[in-house]
Amino acid sequence: MAEFPSTPPSPTPSSSSSSTTTSCCLNSHVIHVLAVDDCLVDRKIVEKLLKTAKFKVTTVATGKKALEVLGLNEAKVETPLNEQNIDIIFTDYCMPEMNGYDLLKVVKEHSHLKSIPVVIMSSEHDPERISRCLATGAEEFMSKPLQLRDIQRLRSYVTPVQHITKTGTKRKLPLDLIPENNGSERRPCIAGVAVA
Repeated sequence: MAEFPSTPPSPTPSSSSSSTTTSCCLNSHVIHVLAVDDCLVDRKIVEKLLKTAKFKVTTVATGKKALEVLGLNEAKVETPLNEQNIDIIFTDYCMPEMNGYDLLKVVKEHSHLKSIPVVIMSSEHDPERISRCLATGAEEFMSKPLQLRDIQRLRSYVTPVQHITKTGTKRKLPLDLIPENNGSERRPCIAGVAVA
């Protein structure tokens, strides 16, 4: 009977000079937040709050850099989408070149990325801006200055990861993983019972 390690290997941080990745806890799954803010001071504050709340954090200064982290870039180079396994995007609204709303639109219009929750933050409380972001698919619009309790709310937007089921519980194998063998392969038997 094969044994599985009780703890998964810890993720390796990115060594990119344009982003900073930090991990603060060794749980089975640490929520990975992509934090986007053009203001260095605000970016450092958000990073510190996220680290205090035990999130893994990757920070970038622009919406375009965020798209690169997600695997989208203007050069159309084939890069795996969301290779860094970003669980949630936390972006400032007011940024040059690509604001938070534009980043939100690109993510929500992309078939492979639209399931990533996006939370927008801003120091300006503009009801029209807020409703437009929420209508486009943002999970929430938070007002700066941020508090630790605001950061903790990010957890509620991330779908829990499905862990390996415990020994003794029944699991169904997805149909696309069952090989088509036209009956030529012998099916394994467990305790004298044929596995279908």
